[in-house]
Amino acid sequence: MKAHEIREKTLDDIRSDVLAAEENLRTLKFQLVTSQLENTSAIKRAKKDLARLKTVLREQERSEAAAHAGGGE
Repeated sequence: MKAHEIREKTLDDIRSDVLAAEENLRTLKFQLVTSQLENTSAIKRAKKDLARLKTVLREQERSEAAAHAGGGE
């Protein structure tokens, strides 16, 4: 998922995507340990997706907090 696609979503949607991405990464790691994972690059991709989601989430949370605080001095 691209960052610009994530930015189009609402905060609640992004939060639910973060939870899903964390669960997906946990599943992939479990599959790796139990030798069920065939495509090990899926872990790297899942980590990047999770980081991208968390980054955009943090950006939006900060911009929302700044808007509520008055936006400046």
